[in-house]
Amino acid sequence: MANCDVLCVGDATTDVFIRLSDAHIHTRREAEQSWLELPFGGKVPFDFALTVDAGGNAANAAVGLARLGVSSALAAHAGDDRIGRNMLAALQLEGVDTHLIHLHPGRPSNRNFVLWYGEDRTILVRHELYDYAWPYLSTDEVPHWVYLSSVGSDAPEYYEQIVRWLESEPSVQFVFQPGTFQIALGAATLAGVYRRTNLLVCNREEAVEIGGGDHARMEDLLAHLHRLGPKAVVVTDGPAGAYASDGSSRYRLPAYPDPKPAKERTGAGDAFTSALVAGLSKGLPLHEALLWGPVNAMSVVQDVGSQTGLLTESALREHLGHAPGAYAVSSW
Repeated sequence: MANCDVLCVGDATTDVFIRLSDAHIHTRREAEQSWLELPFGGKVPFDFALTVDAGGNAANAAVGLARLGVSSALAAHAGDDRIGRNMLAALQLEGVDTHLIHLHPGRPSNRNFVLWYGEDRTILVRHELYDYAWPYLSTDEVPHWVYLSSVGSDAPEYYEQIVRWLESEPSVQFVFQPGTFQIALGAATLAGVYRRTNLLVCNREEAVEIGGGDHARMEDLLAHLHRLGPKAVVVTDGPAGAYASDGSSRYRLPAYPDPKPAKERTGAGDAFTSALVAGLSKGLPLHEALLWGPVNAMSVVQDVGSQTGLLTESALREHLGHAPGAYAVSSW
């Protein structure tokens, strides 16, 4: 790996998408949460299944970046099994550098099952525990950007290693898109990670969990996240679009309109963030790179799986060329 543009870091997984033909969605208003209900003790029919050999937040980002013409590599851990070897092959086909993926003998690879019904899904997840260790990178292997996302629950020393390395390489731009376990660890535990972050990306609900603040006041959420240390912050808000702050200016961007109803929403956040980082890595300022994110996310939800709809740069620019007039970044 010779000075790639972006090194993505995080767990890789095989995602099996199962399209349910019959289910019931039950909403508990008191909990403001919906539940997927299936009959217990019988056979449940499904329409079809689709396997994404190399999924997970970081792998999705690496593929998204490669599609957009950004040289990417993935540092990840997997089992030395058929699933793990299939992961390597799938990533290599996408042009992702895989030499920093460690296959652990005798350990299984991560595999998730996505129960897809309507346009949303419930994901059955299991993160295998690996002996995480930051790889040695020679001078000519130091990337321009590091993009950290979801890692398993047993990795506190791994984050310390990453921070120490980043502190020794101040020119490296660091993007943090926290995953479930990272958010659960709490901002205090990952204080060093947040302090070193150049760009933090999360959704509105995650912003409340990470930094606190008033869910109803986006300016308050952005301010709380900045206090943790990130130089720039982007908070996505579903159909309402996205908000960003670089510490001195704030920006707002609407969602890119869907040409037709979404098929399935897995990977939309990864598509958004990878396109945003692609734009930044190509030299665009934050307010211009923001325009790339929703376009890629729109395309992904029009297809099944987290990677099928990921755009090339030419296709993304074509969408931007046909964007409605209301699709523009505004200051607020």
